[in-house]
Amino acid sequence: MDYEAITHHTGTVLVEFYASWCPHCQRMMPVVEQVKQLLGEQVPVYQFDIDKEPKASDEAGVQSVPTFIVYRNGREMWRQSGEMEAATLVSTAEKYLSEDS
Repeated sequence: MDYEAITHHTGTVLVEFYASWCPHCQRMMPVVEQVKQLLGEQVPVYQFDIDKEPKASDEAGVQSVPTFIVYRNGREMWRQSGEMEAATLVSTAEKYLSEDS
């Protein structure tokens, strides 16, 4: 799925922009995998490597990695860069999920 289709998805999605050379991104990889498992199909999680998908990172205005963005019904609802705990990502995504109904 391409970035534009993901960001215009109906419902809530979590997007991560990362780089393979970034040590913070590498530390976040297992955290993001845990988040994917915890959120299941409720909130899809998509990851974009800024070096392999520069157009997507440009469209999103990503200036540092890792950057996490929550979209709901095509609108950016939340954005944060840097390392964070799985619980923070899950609770943030779930917050916007509850606003879907």
